[in-house]
Amino acid sequence: MPTQTEKPSRTPGSGTFRDDAVHDGTRSRSKREIVSLGVALAAVTLFAAIGGTVIPQLLSAWRGLTDAPDKALASAMLLNIAIILIGWRRYNTVSNELKNRTLSEAEARREALLDPLTGCHNRRSIAPAMSDLHRRAETQDRRVAVVLVDLDGFKQINDVHGHAFGDDVLRQAAQRMRDLLPADALLARIGGDEFAIALSHDRSANQDVERLVSLLIEAVAKPIVRDDIAIATSMSVGIVGCRDVAPGLSMDEWPNEMMHKADIAMYHAKKHGKNRYVWFEPAMEQELKFRSQLENGIRAGIAAGEFVPFYEQQVDIESGRLVGFEMLARWQSPALGLVGPDIFIPIAEEIGVIDELSECLIIQAFKDAREWDPSLTLSVNISPIQLRDPWFSQKFLKLLIQHNFPASRLEIEITESCLHDNISSVRTMIASLRNQGVSVSLDDFGTGYASLSQLRTLPFDRIKIDRSFIREINNGEASSKLVDAIVAMGAGLKMPITAEGIENEDILNSLRSMSGLKGQGYHYGRPETASAVIDRLREHGLLAAPDNELGSAPRMAIGGA
Repeated sequence: MPTQTEKPSRTPGSGTFRDDAVHDGTRSRSKREIVSLGVALAAVTLFAAIGGTVIPQLLSAWRGLTDAPDKALASAMLLNIAIILIGWRRYNTVSNELKNRTLSEAEARREALLDPLTGCHNRRSIAPAMSDLHRRAETQDRRVAVVLVDLDGFKQINDVHGHAFGDDVLRQAAQRMRDLLPADALLARIGGDEFAIALSHDRSANQDVERLVSLLIEAVAKPIVRDDIAIATSMSVGIVGCRDVAPGLSMDEWPNEMMHKADIAMYHAKKHGKNRYVWFEPAMEQELKFRSQLENGIRAGIAAGEFVPFYEQQVDIESGRLVGFEMLARWQSPALGLVGPDIFIPIAEEIGVIDELSECLIIQAFKDAREWDPSLTLSVNISPIQLRDPWFSQKFLKLLIQHNFPASRLEIEITESCLHDNISSVRTMIASLRNQGVSVSLDDFGTGYASLSQLRTLPFDRIKIDRSFIREINNGEASSKLVDAIVAMGAGLKMPITAEGIENEDILNSLRSMSGLKGQGYHYGRPETASAVIDRLREHGLLAAPDNELGSAPRMAIGGA
């Protein structure tokens, strides 16, 4: 989520030094300096008064013209000379101390306003510097653009190569940008791998800003070499111009608003593929607000039980008999109505609540499925995020035990993308689940991640052909042959096949010639609520016996919806 730059304090050094303490110390040293100088001047004045009498007497005595001067006056003069020397030395010492401390404090305040790693402005100092740049630009009839930069994949660089390498990447990226920026442009590091740039330009020359940003992206993308390791990184960039913020903002408000909108644009650049720049548009802010509402709604909806399982029929294609259901998540939102998983699942994964959401749905599905005939299976989808948890299989098996659901009736579906993340971990989890009697199927097969060697070595129980292939089965010989090849491959690997996306009779007829398939899709009926499933099963005599015994019951053929 985009974040606003913190509002700078009125005094540049605040937050690092107490201004009143600095001023009190300066006043104290100034008083000491004045006192020392006063003592020396008083001694000089006294020396002048006494010396005017004693020195002529000494000269006369030295020439033998008069007697020696009064010893008390001579001693007083010598004492005055000593006081003058001591006072003057003390004055010089205090004066030098004051100068050195003033320089040290100025350097400390300067360093407090700079990022120690890159030497750029920091979050505290960039806002007032942007305000100054804005004032100067207005006097010159120019505009100011603010550019927010985020290095793509920087966390992975730190994780894989260490923070020292990451620091080097930040330093070199900052230097490369600094080398290309105009002399009056500002560069700040405002976060771990985030930089802000402010630069003035002609009012009608947005293309100049775009050209410069393109050069920055190209420069930062060049490999950074350290310890014989070359790392290439890219950056996502958001840009905002003066005209994109509301008029009439104060100089304190203007930098924060510009940074906020540039951050929103940067978020969109990252969201839509990274390694690019995006200009801010008002619609982005509305989308971000809606996204925030969705996040809050998802969190509140989990607590309120608004997420419910729907069920899609799974049918034996050859006989037309119902064999099970796939559980599909739905959000019954009071504000948005019925929301599909394509909307809320990616957000739940990003904000870290997918485990909690999935557990609630699976527990409810276990309760619902216990009312079905024991011969009917239940399939549930597992997020790739969940499979990153090394304890996932243990947690899942614990749910089975807690809710007394037979492992033999359960089928876990994982997508091919899971194999791309961590295949060794996935292999261990699959083996652990299958050892307890749970079936595991590979969902969305054909989307490009799984290889034949992986299918041969991973202990899957079933392959589900992605619906995009099934929908095109009658739209050309190539599509039909591709499905034929997948079915033949499944037979060779002794893995049963499920065809998703059966939407009409023509597709079903094409699949009937391929023996041993299971199918699902809108041709059999759209996903239904738990109560609608109960009504359907009651009509066909496929409800569990009153004593909920797990024995088999005869399956009835289910017609298309």
